[in-house]
Amino acid sequence: MKSVRMILAVALALAVGALGVWSPRADAQAQTIKIGLLYDHSGPFSAAGSLNCWRGAKMIIDYVNEKGGVLGKYKIVQVDGDSQSKAEVAINEAERLLNVDKVDILAGVYSSAHAVPLAEKVDKQKKFLWITTAIADAVLKDRNLQYTFRPQPNGGLFGENSVQYVAHYAQEKLKKAPRDVRVAIIYEDGPYGTGVAAANEAEAKKQGMQVVLKEGFSIQAPDLSSLVTKLRAARPDVLYHTGYAPDIALFLRQAKEQGLRVKIYIGHGAGHSQLPKLKEAFGTEVEGFHTVDPPAAQLIDPKKLKPGVAELTQEMLKRYKTFEPSIPAGQVAPHVSMGFNNMWILLNDVLPRAIQKHGGFSAEALAKAARETDIPEGGTMQGYGVKFHPLGHAMAGQNMRAIAAVFQVVDGDFKHVYPPVVASMSAPPVLLPASSPLFAR
Repeated sequence: MKSVRMILAVALALAVGALGVWSPRADAQAQTIKIGLLYDHSGPFSAAGSLNCWRGAKMIIDYVNEKGGVLGKYKIVQVDGDSQSKAEVAINEAERLLNVDKVDILAGVYSSAHAVPLAEKVDKQKKFLWITTAIADAVLKDRNLQYTFRPQPNGGLFGENSVQYVAHYAQEKLKKAPRDVRVAIIYEDGPYGTGVAAANEAEAKKQGMQVVLKEGFSIQAPDLSSLVTKLRAARPDVLYHTGYAPDIALFLRQAKEQGLRVKIYIGHGAGHSQLPKLKEAFGTEVEGFHTVDPPAAQLIDPKKLKPGVAELTQEMLKRYKTFEPSIPAGQVAPHVSMGFNNMWILLNDVLPRAIQKHGGFSAEALAKAARETDIPEGGTMQGYGVKFHPLGHAMAGQNMRAIAAVFQVVDGDFKHVYPPVVASMSAPPVLLPASSPLFAR
């Protein structure tokens, strides 16, 4: 009997000892948070902004880790995925990151065509998805997703603001009342382009403008000359264009060749916001072009930001030099700010609250923390605040305080020209210059 008791006592002692050995390892593992960054490192979306978003996200992760990590002790382990500009690859990469690499958070996603199916799949797995880039309303609208959040402005805002901008300057620049302005809307026929174009059309009708043409196209289209022919026949004053990268270049080349003439040209993000790439292809002919995107942090007046926020912008610009050493600040794409700022919101606001108030960084804890986010205007590098629509709202998980800014290329650099809260110049040219091959003479 004594020997049995002795064996049990020894076994118990060994078990306690084993617990003592393993507990520090568990603590060590708890000091890291794995974030899967899903962007397009290859394919056409890469040059249209996805790579710049990844650069922004990587830079802020590196910065936070250099400061000791989230709350000074939780280091971020970055695990990359390449969507290759293909929806099926994006879904497979998301599955790998979540279920093989076991990331705690899936973040990024550039293309709305990827984000729409991904959001539902990830949400059904009860995993946390933080969308830094994809803008289509369809990603969130009427889906009541539990674990998907987007600090980025939605596509509806892009389409509305670009039309409101023209209405604001119609009399001064076009010498016409909005009701006399002729607009054409062309768009890639995926969720991104379709959503922005629908908002363009709805707001144009609200402003009383004449929509003389609205037509979609495939981003794989080898020829857009028939679309240019229709635009020439429609004779718009303003052309609204939503596309990615190769299709934008193709359209602009054929528009120039066929002699298309407009007075105002407005793109909506993606390839239209990659100014160095546009200049590489078209040189000074891009002067006067517009794009719509979230504000570029470096173009925001620091006086409009909360104390300490502008310093982050300078950190972003300094670190971006490792990717493009000679790029002027006025040509840094807003996509860099998207990646940097939207990841900063996650690391600086959501994650600390999830850990301190909700017990960790499970999807449940993160979702609760995100719903409590309440950053005022001026509280982020891009000027806007952050407050997510609650469950039950048609756009649950969408940042209701986000801003879509209108940019114009002025003297070779981007300037914010609308809305007034972020405008970096009070009297923008608006019209294409007389030297532009697209200018209506």
